[in-house]
Amino acid sequence: MRQDSLNMVYEFAKADPRVVFVGSDLGAGVLQRFREEMPERFFMEGVNEAAIVGMAAGMAAEGCVVYVNTIAPFFVRRAYEQIALDVCLHNLDVRFIANGGGMVYAPLGPTHMAIEDFATMRVLPNMNILAPADAPEMRRQMRVLHGISGPCYIRLGKGNEPDVTPETVTEHGRAVEIRAGDDVLVVTTGVMLHAAFEAADRLQVNGISAGILHCPWVKPLDFAAIEAALAGKRALVTAEEHVAAGGLGGAVAEWLAESALAGLPFRRVALPDFFPDHYGSQAELMAHHGIDAAGIVNAATHLLARG
Repeated sequence: MRQDSLNMVYEFAKADPRVVFVGSDLGAGVLQRFREEMPERFFMEGVNEAAIVGMAAGMAAEGCVVYVNTIAPFFVRRAYEQIALDVCLHNLDVRFIANGGGMVYAPLGPTHMAIEDFATMRVLPNMNILAPADAPEMRRQMRVLHGISGPCYIRLGKGNEPDVTPETVTEHGRAVEIRAGDDVLVVTTGVMLHAAFEAADRLQVNGISAGILHCPWVKPLDFAAIEAALAGKRALVTAEEHVAAGGLGGAVAEWLAESALAGLPFRRVALPDFFPDHYGSQAELMAHHGIDAAGIVNAATHLLARG
């Protein structure tokens, strides 16, 4: 997924002289064609994320569209002040390509896990948040993104995920109905869509019809689509590779509490409120903490039984 996103940046740069790329110690060979063909718009800086965000903001203030790439937690923790004050305050065209969202880098420990990135980015005025489920969707949505103004945080998965998203109308902030269902709605973002498919199949075996609504845009979030998809449903489940507070589920909970649907049985499938201390791969940690198909099945089953 990361290489696909960088290839898109190269395509944009070939067609749009405003496009600039800034990387943070990404290693030799990254965007080599960009470096060779457009060296005046290619910058590979050292391990200083606050500085590269400041650079990007300065160039964007002069009319550039700047794509910045590094590991997700290094954006949301090390450069948060610069993202807030240098970029978002001025609503600049800086796109943060964040490698390894969620627990992709789980073997490196909690310092390299971006499990609170939705929450920290979602509260920043002017910030958009994009979390595609697979590479084709990432390519489609990046074309949409290149046509809008303002900053955007792009959370990339591990890569090589199966292609599961449909070729459909792609618009800024629009959710996609993936599967119709009668009993419960599962709202997902990013790679959790894969778990939702498996969960819906398992629930169907147990006589429960689950609909799936995928939200590649966490901000702006398509509340109109969520409300429409909830028609006739008896329960709502959100599923994300993120802590429960402040992410997709938090945004849905805030909306639900103020809507005519307040009181609908609802549960967030998300990480608990602590830094993961269990060692393993991304998939192993997701299963360990119940943010997988089994976790979605359990949440939906319990909600419907309670209802």
